[in-house]
Amino acid sequence: MALIIIGVIVFLIGRLVITRSIESNIRRFASPLRIIGVILILIGILASCIIQIEAGEIGVKKLFGKVQNDVLTSGLHFINPLLVVEKMDVKTQNYTMSGVHDEGQKASDDAIRALTADGLEVVIDLTVLYRVLPTDAPRIVREIGLNYTDKIVRPLTRTKIRDNTVYYEAVSLYSSKRDEFQARIFKSIETDFKNRGLVLEQLLVRNITLPQMVKTAIEQKITAEQDAQKMQFVLQKEKQEAERKRVEAQGISDYQRIINESLTDRQLQYEQIKAMKDLAASGNAKMIIMGRGNTPVILDAKQ
Repeated sequence: MALIIIGVIVFLIGRLVITRSIESNIRRFASPLRIIGVILILIGILASCIIQIEAGEIGVKKLFGKVQNDVLTSGLHFINPLLVVEKMDVKTQNYTMSGVHDEGQKASDDAIRALTADGLEVVIDLTVLYRVLPTDAPRIVREIGLNYTDKIVRPLTRTKIRDNTVYYEAVSLYSSKRDEFQARIFKSIETDFKNRGLVLEQLLVRNITLPQMVKTAIEQKITAEQDAQKMQFVLQKEKQEAERKRVEAQGISDYQRIINESLTDRQLQYEQIKAMKDLAASGNAKMIIMGRGNTPVILDAKQ
């Protein structure tokens, strides 16, 4: 379009030179100026008639502000030079709302703060994966405009998060109910996105931050559970040790019982004779006096 305007200006200058200039040395530039103007106009018209749509994009056509329903797909197209084509990205896009600075689309803290069923405030980091439905692109341009991220994706997601958080307690939202919460908000946002010409592909709850007092209570509970498990381990170990000692004592008792039952007077006398024989063979014992009793008297002859 810029070339067409420049060409028209150059052509008009050439016409003015012919009509108003009386000097021949100036008038001789009129024809080249008109030719250059016509060439620029033709190049501008040709350039305006050709448009390239990149892969993953579509083109929405507007004529004098009116949006046309048919769209241009990726590739090279010849169009009316008066058309204005708005290019839209139909690939998967993501919008992140995070409390970490410079991590999401906003440079500042952009996490979602919501109240739970027990009246506590939780901070949620979230990423939305979505894309534009190509057939609804003209309607998006007509009703919303190209800034649909800030007008639809961001406010709608934040509102639905807050609306659904009130059904869960803070601790359950952090632990056991997290997947259920994510599925619930996905379902509610998906419908609204579809009505606006957007497709919600995935909703990622990246982090849920609890109030400090709740985090402290959870940590104390976890510590208590760990101590209880440790005590159970100690008690189990002591029971095993007691069982081992009982088995050992039972073995000793059984051994003594077997010995007492198997020993007889003759065996005891035999063992006594063997002991005296060994004692008599010792170099320290020189005299053994056998009395009438059962116990012999052994004298040391060296003393």
